[in-house]
Amino acid sequence: MKTLVTCNVNGEETSVLADTRDTLLDLLRDRLGLTGTKEGCGNGNCGTCTVLMDGAPVNACLVLALEAPGRAITTVEGLAVAGELHPLQRALVQHCGTQCGFCTPGIVLAAKALLDENPRPNEAQIRHAIAGNLCRCTGYGKIVEAIAAVAAAREQG
Repeated sequence: MKTLVTCNVNGEETSVLADTRDTLLDLLRDRLGLTGTKEGCGNGNCGTCTVLMDGAPVNACLVLALEAPGRAITTVEGLAVAGELHPLQRALVQHCGTQCGFCTPGIVLAAKALLDENPRPNEAQIRHAIAGNLCRCTGYGKIVEAIAAVAAAREQG
C-alpha cells in the first residue's frame, strides 16, 4: 500500500509516494535520488545513513518513511550553498579526514548537529557525537581535527 509522504527535504517541500515498509533511507535514495545518504549495515550500527530530522541526527535505515511527514530532513546534499561546500565538508578535505568517503556524509551530519547544539565542543564531546559513525579507513584523528577546526573558526569569526 502506498501513502503520500510530504516533508521538507533540504529546504524544499517534497511529496512522494512511499510503501508502508519503506525506510527514510529508501525514500531519500530510491524515490528522491539523494544518493549521498549511504546504506552501510541496514540495522543502525554504522551511522553511514545518518541524516538530520528536525536538526537531530537519525539513522535513516531505522526511521520509517511514514514518520517523515511534517518533518525537516537534511541530507548531505542540502549542506552546500550555491555550489560551495559546507565548512565541515571543506575541513574534512583540508585535514585529510576522508579516504574512501563512504562514511563521510553521515559523519558530516552528525558533526553539524553537534556544532549547531554546541558551537565550542571539546575533543571528548566531538568523539562522543561521532561515536555512532564507523570509519574503516582513516581512524578518527583527522576527522576530529577537522571538526575541531570548524568549531575554532566559528569562535574566531
